Amino acid sequence: MYRTKTFLLMFSLIIVFMFFGGMIAGEDGIVMAFIFALAINLISYWNSDKLAIKMTKSQPLSEAEAPEIYRIVRRLSQNAELPMPDIYLTPSNQPNAFATGRNPEHAAVAVTQGLINLLNEDELEGVIAHELAHVKNRDTLISTMAAVMAGALAFLARMGRFRMIFGGRRNNNGAGALLQLVAIIFAPLAAILIKMAISRSREYIADETGGKISGNPEGLASALEKMERYSQGGQPMQVNEAAAHMFILNPLSREGMAKLFSSHPPTAERIKRLRQVK
Repeated sequence: MYRTKTFLLMFSLIIVFMFFGGMIAGEDGIVMAFIFALAINLISYWNSDKLAIKMTKSQPLSEAEAPEIYRIVRRLSQNAELPMPDIYLTPSNQPNAFATGRNPEHAAVAVTQGLINLLNEDELEGVIAHELAHVKNRDTLISTMAAVMAGALAFLARMGRFRMIFGGRRNNNGAGALLQLVAIIFAPLAAILIKMAISRSREYIADETGGKISGNPEGLASALEKMERYSQGGQPMQVNEAAAHMFILNPLSREGMAKLFSSHPPTAERIKRLRQVK
């Protein structure tokens, strides 16, 4: 099933790119967008873990630096029947975490310093179990590819703006210029909608699976409560917007339109569902 989802995402990336490439630069744009999308697919598939780590500025975390985290990850990985993932530290005081990698054999889990500082052991177990659930459910490759897609579509929109400013109008009639403008506006919106479609339902499933892995859904529910309270008063994380949907909670501002187009389901609903698990 995950291979089918991955193929559909890769295929949709090519189609979306060709569509907007054609709107921005006609037939030449379609060809260039096809080549660009194909290259992105190949690079993101084989390097999804490295791309996610780079986008979040995470650094390797050694066992000597965080023996408790290693002990928790090792125990939960055994519970989930998964290989031990690589562990990274994301430089932020905001409590958060994410998982990445194209499959369980090439997986990585990253936690922020703020998460380690804020949560007790049961809560840390809940969060890490949630991230291992993403690995077990094969969400990590699709999530990272969606992040790369979002970044690439934003890049495509910037190229469209550059083309309009520096000579694009010389080669287009009024209708062509209008199509360029539409593409520039809607390419980033398409990226947001794709991330929302991929992320929201998978978070509920990872919460449920993570509760089974840890054997204590209340640990994750309590962690989410603390993390949500922090996010309401703390500063948003300095992270690439394209990668925001990979985290267990949205690391960016959730006010106004950002809240409307959030890639994450409401935290209160997630907590409610966890506390209904028997």
